[in-house]
Amino acid sequence: MKLITRFELAAKSETELFALLREVFNELVRSEPDSHERRNALASIENIHTELGARTP
Repeated sequence: MKLITRFELAAKSETELFALLREVFNELVRSEPDSHERRNALASIENIHTELGARTP
């Protein structure tokens, strides 16, 4: 799994962000502990949460 950056997330709608969050969470569940994929999934989830939080009034 590749890291999803805030720059990439800025162009997505909230609906797309929530769908992407679900996909990344599923990738996290399938990843091996201490793997590169797991670290990227966790960082991507954090970036998605940050982007969603920035949009909340």
